[in-house]
Amino acid sequence: MRRFVLLFVMVLTMWLLISCDDTNLDKENVVQISTSETLNVLKVENIPNDFIMGMDVSSVLSLESSGVKFYDYDGMECDVFKTLASSGINYIRVRVWNNPFTKDYKGYGGGNCDINNLIAIGKRANKYGMKLLVDFHYSDFWADPSKQMVPKAWLELNIEDKCAALYSFTKDSLVKLKENNIDVGIVQVGNETNGMMCGESSWSNITKLMRSGIKACREILPSTMVALHFTNPEIDGLYDQYAFNLKSANIDYDIFASSYYPFWHGSLENLANVLNNVSNKYNKKVMIVETSYPYTSSDTDFFANTISSSSNVNKNYPYTILGQATAIRDLINCVVNDMQNGIGVCYWEGAWISVGTNSYDENYKKWETYGSGWASSYAMEYDPSDAGKWYGGCSVDNQALFNEYGKPLESLKIFNLVKNGNIIK
Repeated sequence: MRRFVLLFVMVLTMWLLISCDDTNLDKENVVQISTSETLNVLKVENIPNDFIMGMDVSSVLSLESSGVKFYDYDGMECDVFKTLASSGINYIRVRVWNNPFTKDYKGYGGGNCDINNLIAIGKRANKYGMKLLVDFHYSDFWADPSKQMVPKAWLELNIEDKCAALYSFTKDSLVKLKENNIDVGIVQVGNETNGMMCGESSWSNITKLMRSGIKACREILPSTMVALHFTNPEIDGLYDQYAFNLKSANIDYDIFASSYYPFWHGSLENLANVLNNVSNKYNKKVMIVETSYPYTSSDTDFFANTISSSSNVNKNYPYTILGQATAIRDLINCVVNDMQNGIGVCYWEGAWISVGTNSYDENYKKWETYGSGWASSYAMEYDPSDAGKWYGGCSVDNQALFNEYGKPLESLKIFNLVKNGNIIK
C-alpha cells in the first residue's frame, strides 16, 4: 500500500508539472487561423518556412493597464499574444528606451517602454512560440530621423564615454533577457538612424556607437542576428550611401532594415531596387521592420490621426480592411519574390487602439496615468519642442489590426492567408 501511495504521488506530481508548463501547453494549443469569409487573398508564392511575420506591440501593456481588453475572432476575451500567434505572427518587436520617466516616476507615454516592459512582453511572446525583436532606441523617448535625443544620464558624456555607456546598457539589457530565458531572434541597434544616433551626427561617431552596441550583442547573444535600421528608401541614393558608410567603417551586422509606409515611402518597385542594391553590393539580409496602413479614416480616441482622409499622402490602397490587408500582402510578396535576401516584414503597433471611446477627458486621464497615448505631459521635461506641445493620445489607432473594441480585424489573418491564398489567379 505504501509503495502504491508513493507511486501515485510521483505520477500526480509529474502530471501537475506538465499541466503547469504554460509555455509548452500554449505553444501546442495555438490553432492557426488560415481562412476568411470576407477577404479574398492571392497566394504569395515561395514564402520560406522561416520568413519573419512580425508585429510591434510595444504599447500593449500600457493599453491593458488602461483597461483595454482584447478578443479572439469569435468575440471571446483572449490574450492578445495568443491571437497574434494564431494569426501567423512569429516575431514580436518591442522598442526600448533608457529611462522614459521623470524623477518621481511619471511616465513619458508611448507605452513607457523601458527594459521591464521589454521583459514582460518577451515572456508573453515566447509563451505562444513567438521570438523577440529588440529595438534599442538609445534615447529616453522616441528616436526617428527628426530627433535622436541623448538619454538624460548621458548628456555630459564625450563620444568615448557615451560608447562605453551604450555598450553597458545594451549588455545589461540583454543579460536580463537571457536570465529570463527569453528567446531573442533579432537585436536592432538604433532606430531609424538616418544620419544621426544618440545625439551624434557625424558618421564617424555614429558608427562608433553602433560598433559598441553590436559588440554587446555578439558577446551576450552570439547566435542572434543584428539589424541596423533606416528609413526614407524613396530618396535616391540614400541607402547606398548608408550601406557604403557602414562597410567603410567595418561594421559587423546581419540585416539592413528599413521602414516602409506606403503612403510616404514610394513604390514597392523602388523599395525592391534599393534594398537589392544594398543586399547585392554588401552581402546583407534585408527586411521591413516597420509598416502599416489605415483600415479606416475615422478616429476613435478623440486625438487626431497621423493619416486621415484629408492627409496629403499617396493613397495607394483604399482605407478599408481589404485595402489594409492588400497593402500587407503586396509588401510581403515584394520582400519574398522581388528581393534577393528578404527575410521578413514587421507591422508597426498593430494593437495600439483607443483606450476608450466615450470622451477626450476620460482618455486623457488614462494617457497620463498609464502612458497609453503617444506622449504624456510629463515628457515635456525631456522633449519640450514636440511632446511638450502635442502630447496626447494615439494617432495610429486607425492603422491597427484590431478595432476600437479590441476585436481582431479580418486583415490580421493576412499573415496566414498569404501562404495559401483563397482566390484563383
